[in-house]
Amino acid sequence: MGLRLREIALDSPDPDASARFWSAALGYREVERDDEGVVLEGAPGTPTLLLLRTTDVKRDKTPIHLDLSPVHGSSRDEEVARLEALGARRVDIGQGEVSWVVLADPAGLEFCVLSTPHPPEPEPFDP
Repeated sequence: MGLRLREIALDSPDPDASARFWSAALGYREVERDDEGVVLEGAPGTPTLLLLRTTDVKRDKTPIHLDLSPVHGSSRDEEVARLEALGARRVDIGQGEVSWVVLADPAGLEFCVLSTPHPPEPEPFDP
C-alpha cells in the first residue's frame, strides 16, 4: 500500500477547548494555531489531529469519532475517569450494554474508550 494516515480533521464549535482536552488526553502538543483551528502532534508516526472551527456541527450524529484503547497497563475505567477529570462527559447515544464507553469532549465531540488494550506497536512497514 502507498498511503498512510497523516491527519485526522475534526470540526469543532470550540477548537480551543477541544485542543486543550485532546492535548491532555492523548499527550499531543500544539504545533500550529490560527483563526481556522488548532493542529496537535503526537509521537513520530502518529497522525496529527486538526481541530477546525465550525458553527455547523451536526448534533444528531458525529460524522467521525475516535476509538481509544488503554495502553501501559491502564484499564478502560481508569482512562474514562482520567478523561472525565479533564472535562469529558458520558454520552448516551442509545448504545445499551456494550464493552466501550461513549464520551464527549468539552466542545461536544463524541469518542469511545474501548475495553481492549492497544496492541504492541508493530514493526515499521517499509514498502
